[in-house]
Amino acid sequence: MPPADVHVSLKELSRLCAEAGFGPDSVPEAARTALAGYLELLMKWNRVMNLVGTHTWQATFRTLIVDSLHLARLLRSLPLPEAPETWDLGAGAGLPGIPLRAMWQAGTYHLVDAREKRTLFLSNVLARHPLPGTVVFRGRVEEFMPTRPKADCVVSRAFLPWPEVLELVRGHVAPGGVVVFLANEGAPASLPPGWRVAARAEYEVQAPPPHGAGGASGRGGQAGRNVSGGATGKGGAESATTTRHLWALALE
Repeated sequence: MPPADVHVSLKELSRLCAEAGFGPDSVPEAARTALAGYLELLMKWNRVMNLVGTHTWQATFRTLIVDSLHLARLLRSLPLPEAPETWDLGAGAGLPGIPLRAMWQAGTYHLVDAREKRTLFLSNVLARHPLPGTVVFRGRVEEFMPTRPKADCVVSRAFLPWPEVLELVRGHVAPGGVVVFLANEGAPASLPPGWRVAARAEYEVQAPPPHGAGGASGRGGQAGRNVSGGATGKGGAESATTTRHLWALALE
């Protein structure tokens, strides 16, 4: 028997978006509807698939979905082509990719993951809530990259350490292309030759629950990895926050 349905209130979702600094102009009605649909499916199937470490859609929004809103804002600030080729490596349960595509729909976006259950979930989400130019690839990153044109943008969250990601995609990123990292620390002071920091941002989110970050990211790569890593709590347990970082490295 499938798990029971979950209902996401659009009114409450709008309030949480505004609370995070994203008002109606930043998150239009169509985007809110897509976010709600994704959250409903994510929380429904999380009961049997352990997709994320949070247990309510509100906590999932505050600890995970907010990352996608900030990522969309960062990508709009970058000089990407009008229709960029974007790869989300280790897409997992679709974080940050699915909420990101609700907000930012430029070009083609590939959700790449080797795990069958994760990619089946992503395909189900896109069948129920289609997002323009968003496709799922089940297989290893090494198998995927030779099948596509060079990437204009690569997104990595808790997939591999950043030096390993740069080594992995070397030769597969277009000139001027960027690799964007969602991380717990700022951009490194020293980079490999040919790379530079093109943009960076930091923001506060609600700290994830204890012991929940391995599933919380829903990512491929290192199982059980803590997304929040060295999170520094502020205030009491219910109001604790942590600083997250976004940084884009451009290929010169």
